[in-house]
Amino acid sequence: MTMTSTPFSLRLALAEGLADRRDHAAAAKAFAELVEDAAREDVGHGTTALRTALARAYFGSAQLGRAEVVLRELVDESPDDGYLHLLLGRTLQRQRRHDDARRHLALAAVLGDHERPTAYGEAQRTPA
Repeated sequence: MTMTSTPFSLRLALAEGLADRRDHAAAAKAFAELVEDAAREDVGHGTTALRTALARAYFGSAQLGRAEVVLRELVDESPDDGYLHLLLGRTLQRQRRHDDARRHLALAAVLGDHERPTAYGEAQRTPA
């Protein structure tokens, strides 16, 4: 639990700035605190965007197990979000769990404007 007098909006800007600078480990810590605070208090919006940013920061800092946990929760809540399936599929690929990743990458291709990666023998979608 974080106790801070810094306004939520400033801490969010800091976390986003860390992510923009590719300091993924620091961004993950900052986003994790924001998600915890947002879940505890009414910050005027849900936590989906924050948790997606947290998952991206975990992914970027190679905290793949943590990224997977957050992304599975998000996919369970929004099974029709192609981007979340793409992130989960890529997370599973980085863990060398290619069979598990295949389903999520296929769903990402169907649900969103996401092409399947050509790595690991995956065929890229051909434009119509």
